[in-house]
Amino acid sequence: MAALLAGAAAIPLLATPAGAQQAAQPATDQQQADPAQQPEQAKPAPAGTTLLDKILILSRIGETAIESVASASHVDQEQLERRMATTPNEMLFGVPGVAVQADARRVSSSINIRGLQDFGRVSVIVDGARQNFQRSDHGTQSTFYIDPELIKSVDVIRGPVANTYGSGAIGGVVFFDTKDAQDFLRPDETWAASATGRYESNGEGWTTSATGAYRINENWDVLGNIVYRDYDDYKDGGGDTVAGTGFDVLSGLLKTTIRPSENSELKLGWIGSSDGWTETSGSAPVNDADLKANTFTARYNITDEDKSWLDLHINASYNKTKLDLTTLVPQNRFDPVTGLPVLLPAGSKSTFDIGTSGIDIWNTSRFETVGIAHELTYGGDWVGDDVETGGTAGGDSFYTPSGDRNVSGAYVQDKLTWDWLEVIAGLRYDSYKLDSDVGETSGDRLSPRITVGISPFETASLSGLQFYGTYAEGYRSPSLSETLISGNHPSGVSFPFLPNPNLKPETGKTVEFGVNYSTNGVIQADDALRLKAAYFNNNVDDYIDGVTLSPFDPTSGCPFGPGIPICFQYQNFAKAKIHGFEMEGVYDAAWGFAGLSASFTDGHTISYEGERADLVTVPSSQITGQLGFRFLEDRLTVGGEVQYNGKPQGNPVAKDYTLVNAFASYQATDNFKVDFRADNLFDVKYANPLNASTTSVVYEPGVTLKLAATMRFGG
Repeated sequence: MAALLAGAAAIPLLATPAGAQQAAQPATDQQQADPAQQPEQAKPAPAGTTLLDKILILSRIGETAIESVASASHVDQEQLERRMATTPNEMLFGVPGVAVQADARRVSSSINIRGLQDFGRVSVIVDGARQNFQRSDHGTQSTFYIDPELIKSVDVIRGPVANTYGSGAIGGVVFFDTKDAQDFLRPDETWAASATGRYESNGEGWTTSATGAYRINENWDVLGNIVYRDYDDYKDGGGDTVAGTGFDVLSGLLKTTIRPSENSELKLGWIGSSDGWTETSGSAPVNDADLKANTFTARYNITDEDKSWLDLHINASYNKTKLDLTTLVPQNRFDPVTGLPVLLPAGSKSTFDIGTSGIDIWNTSRFETVGIAHELTYGGDWVGDDVETGGTAGGDSFYTPSGDRNVSGAYVQDKLTWDWLEVIAGLRYDSYKLDSDVGETSGDRLSPRITVGISPFETASLSGLQFYGTYAEGYRSPSLSETLISGNHPSGVSFPFLPNPNLKPETGKTVEFGVNYSTNGVIQADDALRLKAAYFNNNVDDYIDGVTLSPFDPTSGCPFGPGIPICFQYQNFAKAKIHGFEMEGVYDAAWGFAGLSASFTDGHTISYEGERADLVTVPSSQITGQLGFRFLEDRLTVGGEVQYNGKPQGNPVAKDYTLVNAFASYQATDNFKVDFRADNLFDVKYANPLNASTTSVVYEPGVTLKLAATMRFGG
């Protein structure tokens, strides 16, 4: 690996200084869609663009984050490079309302938005493909991994206002958009290649990445990327090694863009990864894990000449994830059927094989009636999960049920704009069907959305101020695991899991009030200020969570008998009540940038009997500040981040903690770049509250120094 890092320093780098791009003149819509058409050496200019000015990839109507009357955030390429991310958690650092749970298996992550996660409550999408892998286990349930080196940008929409992006997303949507050839090739280049080598001190991690792109002609280009990471177990802030945190992963991307006509575009892509890690019990290795994931996508867009009546999108995808667990040592287990003790021999296999197919079609028509502008969006989507699990009796796979799940929907939404008034009204229809050997269940529902935004001021300093209010509903069907999990607990103590085919779907009902503010020339001519803030209240009717049942209660459904101390079952609660506040602000000027974000969330469940309990998936309250400076004509950027995390109510183990990070980037030449980052600079010992309970705590990495070199050449 050291040779690879040295080799990376011998080839030429990625394009223009990042700071120059951020401080450049506001891009036109065409330039934002086609980075290859932007000037190679953009210079600072008045009214610089900020990350909130970048068009949201997942927006159905081409909005930027600051324009959307919703809680939306955009993480751009410059931010991703600055964070030198290894995991999705690091990519989403400081995004308000978003937390990422990743236990010792750092290659598996679950995204939490506003206290909601797992089983599709947050829709995670990569290039249009839903990531629906799920494994019944302690801790995270619905997990995914995407290598940050492959990602161009990340968009987040919080709350069920995102119901045009698929069924079930009552928490929100996170869209990862991978790199394109146009993001890599300069305007005068036919081909280009780059190599990156990176070292991380904590866990002695090595990353090697290579990228190549070729422009076949002006209407056809292709890009490939391959990334290899090799990490040992890291040490926490107390200097203790956290067992099972090492991994090695090989990831790749192949993507081509074809433009059949001036007004149409087809993107075909493949993303793959091969991950390996060791699962531990305490500090002893027990399972060897091998995960292979492949995602295939096709995205087509065609418009009429002025995008009036036709702006049609057709997305199709297939995602296949297979996890194989091999026991490394004999393990004392319980038979899933009889509950009797069995010995799981070394070398036993457990397999999780999940395929997800999807199609998403929508069109936007733009027209006017009596002075009111309309953006009418209408479409439909379908997602199907095919789950097959198996293995040796007593293995983990028996507790993730096999079966098929089909979820579909259709919607219509109209955005009406008149002078200072903006109204968005939408209606979505959802239906679902679960089918397995145990039986089948189905349901459907209509979910409305209404948003009203006003921009009441005309003066230059306040013309960019907008207030809005929203009421939106979302609908999530039960998953296969929640509905059909059965058998006996595999280890420790034997007790039965009870299926519940009578589970009701969840319905999220959110009220949100927010403010957007956008202005330029605040202190000097070349600066820009963008601000978003919102208060939300989300009531999730028929919220689903796991409960323990007593065999001594004849009404619980838990059978009474020898060796049955309790039963476990997913059941509906009357509701989960979640409320909170979020804000995100960015100031950008030629000399540098400053940012501040915050999120405060609280929530609890209420049973049908009126009993209240803290919602265990509520994340830390966070306040994140960042400050950066640009020097040497934007070739050198230095800065730092400070993040305060306040423990959530009801978690007896979690503690408050503060993280301090530093970063620097030097674009030595147009073809050579060096990046440095120090995470957790003061070596704080801390745990993500989502990974901290009375039974186990997984501590996060202590101080971590990262150094990378990237070189590029092309012609």
